[in-house]
Amino acid sequence: MNRHSHTPLNINDSDVELVSSTKFLGVQFTDSLTWSQNIASLVKRAQQRLHFLCRMRRGHLPHPVLTTFYRGTIESILTSCISVWFGDCKSSDWKSVQRVVRTAEKIIRTSLPSIRDIACKCCLSQANSIIKDPTHLHHGLFTLLPSGKRYRSIRNRTVRFYNSFFPRAIRLLNSI
Repeated sequence: MNRHSHTPLNINDSDVELVSSTKFLGVQFTDSLTWSQNIASLVKRAQQRLHFLCRMRRGHLPHPVLTTFYRGTIESILTSCISVWFGDCKSSDWKSVQRVVRTAEKIIRTSLPSIRDIACKCCLSQANSIIKDPTHLHHGLFTLLPSGKRYRSIRNRTVRFYNSFFPRAIRLLNSI
C-alpha cells in the first residue's frame, strides 16, 4: 500500500501537514524513523565545540580543565537522548560520533570513555531507576525469573524492537 494514500489527519477542521522530519525537544525524528539526521546534527554541534577545546589547549590549560570542558560541552551534546537512539543507529553514525571523541582525545592528549560505554551506563542507570520505582509505567517489564538473578527477556519479533531500549536494558542487566 502506498504510504501517502491514507486519509489526512484533521485537527480543528484543518489538515495536519505531512513532513519528512521534525525536531521535538532537541531530537530530530524522520518519517522513516532513522537517526542519521539527528546524529549528524549532534556531531556538527560537537565539532563546533572542538574549536574551543583547541583554543584552550593552545592556551596551555591543564588536562583536568580540558577534560572537564570536554565532558561538560562536547560529551553532553553527543550523549543527549542517547538512550533513545543508541540502539538503532547505523555503524557509520557510530563512527562519526566516535570520530569526534578521538579528535578530542588527540587535542586533550588523554583517553576518554567511548560513547558506547557511556550509552551502556546510561541505559543501565535508567533501567535501575525504573526497577526501583514501582509506580513507573514500565516497571512491569522488568520481572525477575524464578532464580531471582536474571530478568525475563522480552519477546522480539523485529530487529528494530530488539535494539530498542527495554530489550537492550534487560540484556545489559542480565550480563552484569
